[in-house]
Amino acid sequence: MTALHIRRATVDDLPALRALWAAMRLPADDLERRLKECQVVEDARGAVVGAVGIAFHQQYALLHSEGYLDFGQADAARLLFWDRLQVLAANHGAFRVWTREDAPFWRRHGFQPAGDAALLRLPAPWQAPGRPWLTLQLKDEDAVAAALERRFAGFMDAERRRTTRLSERARTLRRVIIAAGFGIFFICVAILFYLLRYRNPFAR
Repeated sequence: MTALHIRRATVDDLPALRALWAAMRLPADDLERRLKECQVVEDARGAVVGAVGIAFHQQYALLHSEGYLDFGQADAARLLFWDRLQVLAANHGAFRVWTREDAPFWRRHGFQPAGDAALLRLPAPWQAPGRPWLTLQLKDEDAVAAALERRFAGFMDAERRRTTRLSERARTLRRVIIAAGFGIFFICVAILFYLLRYRNPFAR
C-alpha cells in the first residue's frame, strides 16, 4: 500500500482541494475560506489524495467535509486523520467531537448517534439541517464542570479566609495606632503641663 502522509493544508493545496471538493460536491467557496481548518493526506509522490476539516468552538470539535480521490485509501487516511484529531482535541481541551460523516470507520472508533440530551450541547454555529449527527464524548462534561465548581468554591473559601485575616490584622493595627496616638497625646499634655508649671518664670 502506498505510504500516506498527513499535514495541515496550505494555499498551495487549493487547486487540488478545489478539484477534490468539486468531485465530492462539497461547498468549495465556503471551505476555501476555512482553509485553516483543513488537513490533507498526500501520497508518496506528494499528491493530495484526501482531506478533512477539523474545527473548534469553545470546548467542542467538529469533523467535517471529508473527501477522497481514491476511496481504496480512505480508511488508511482516516487512521491518520483520527490520530491528528485526537491530538488537536487534547490540545484544545475538547469535551466532545461532532460529525456528520457517516463512514463505518468513525462508528468503529466510538462515534455514536447523538441523542436529544447530547444535541442540547451542540454549539449553535454548527446547528443546521442535514444528516443526523454522530458524537464522541472525550471527557465527562458534567464531571469536569462539577470539579471546576468545587475548585472555584474552594478558591472563594480560601479568599474569604484570607480577607478575614487581613481585616483582623487591619483592625488590630488600627487599635494599636489609636492607642499610640492617645499615648503620644497624653505625653505631650504632660510635657506641656510640666513646662508651664515648672519652667514658667512668672510662677515664682
